[in-house]
Amino acid sequence: MRSHLQLTHEPLVIAAPVFPAETDSGAWVDFFGVVRGQEQERAIAALHYEAYEAMARRELERIVNALGVKYPVQEVWLTHRLGCVPAGEPSLHVRVRSAHRAEALAFTGELIDEMKRSVPIWKMA
Repeated sequence: MRSHLQLTHEPLVIAAPVFPAETDSGAWVDFFGVVRGQEQERAIAALHYEAYEAMARRELERIVNALGVKYPVQEVWLTHRLGCVPAGEPSLHVRVRSAHRAEALAFTGELIDEMKRSVPIWKMA
């Protein structure tokens, strides 16, 4: 499994997937976490994300590697935006490539759940 993990202060630019010439990938899952215009029942214009970047990267690598043992996915891209993210813009993009949809979907769901539990990235309205 190959992984590409990035924390950035720049707006997320989401490119269309480039499907490889190999025919071993039957599933591509794209997940976008988009800032809503409401947080805890009040209107907001943006969220601010902060992180201990070195710790966050290590924890993301740990999670991705552990899930890669559980689910045989081929490639994972994860980009999380830090700093001020306006409502309506993505703060998180996860793309997973695998032979079958079941492992790509399960990997993506567990990755996001575990990120929320253990990665030191905080959001504030």
